[in-house]
Amino acid sequence: MNKVAVGFFSFTEVTDPAEHRAYNEWHQLDHMPEQFPLPGIVYGQRWVSTPACRAARAASSDLLDPIHYVTLYLMAEPIDETLRDFYALGKHLHEVDRFHLHRKAHLSGPFRLDALAAAPRVLISAEAVPYRPHRGVYVTVGDARDPAQLCATEGVAGAWAFADTERRITVAWVDGDLNAAGAALGAGVPTGAEFAGAFETITPWEWDWFD
Repeated sequence: MNKVAVGFFSFTEVTDPAEHRAYNEWHQLDHMPEQFPLPGIVYGQRWVSTPACRAARAASSDLLDPIHYVTLYLMAEPIDETLRDFYALGKHLHEVDRFHLHRKAHLSGPFRLDALAAAPRVLISAEAVPYRPHRGVYVTVGDARDPAQLCATEGVAGAWAFADTERRITVAWVDGDLNAAGAALGAGVPTGAEFAGAFETITPWEWDWFD
């Protein structure tokens, strides 16, 4: 049984090129840790679209082309209560001047967990995939492939799919070569997808991709 019911995504642009280091320091050392005490927050992760990742994107719509980062919070039931607490905390952090201002979320909101799978070689359950160490993720917006299909790609440890009434988002966790897995996954992205690209795992204090 999976305690995760919803993934809350934020596809984020840092609007001032000089603010990437400050943004990462704020988000990784202040903002994200503050979410975890909320009862309905199961886990949270954020990844970076480095210049190399950006150059290798298989799809990038006008809406999502500017983004540098994607954040995913995993949320448990009762979702209405969890979202209420989540939004209330965000409002409070704004009020006490603990929110980074040089950022813009181009796509943000809750998406229901729709399907999940793990590659047989990793042995762990599909429910455990997000908590396993990885080198990065491959994220698509507008991809109808089943997570089990993505897990057939070399280097993919597992994949989850999320959906709302308008969009389907898939996240494939990569423990192999991110460039090679990204190229293989990108080759199967359907025409018309809003976004498809790799993001690197972020290591604390190693925030120099855009310097």
